[in-house]
Amino acid sequence: MHFTSPPHDRAATVSTLAMPKDTNGVGDIFGGWLMSHADIAGAILAYRIAGGRVVTVAVNEFIFLRPVYVGDVVSFYTDRSRIGRTSVTIDVSVFVERPIDLGEIESHLVSTAQLTYVHIDGNQRPAPIETRP
Repeated sequence: MHFTSPPHDRAATVSTLAMPKDTNGVGDIFGGWLMSHADIAGAILAYRIAGGRVVTVAVNEFIFLRPVYVGDVVSFYTDRSRIGRTSVTIDVSVFVERPIDLGEIESHLVSTAQLTYVHIDGNQRPAPIETRP
């Protein structure tokens, strides 16, 4: 499930600050930077669900809704979409917080993504995901 606003019942899986070094040629935050952090956030939840090492096998969808600017606080919220025998699909919703006035902050959904990870064993072969509550 993708979130339309930051969920109040959980913390962001990853939060970071968009910095000048992360910009593209026109000064917005580079899309690849956002994708990298979304992959990290998805992998963290997939790791927790699988109970061990996971690898990214697919970026099923990645939608850029709004630009991210230098100074934005960027938060990545994750939710499981599907758990298979050896794979888990994770939905990622990306929000920014930015000041609009002294003491006021606005929040915007800037991106959504869906990524699939496979749980692997010590030989880097797909391994079953044990059912977790």
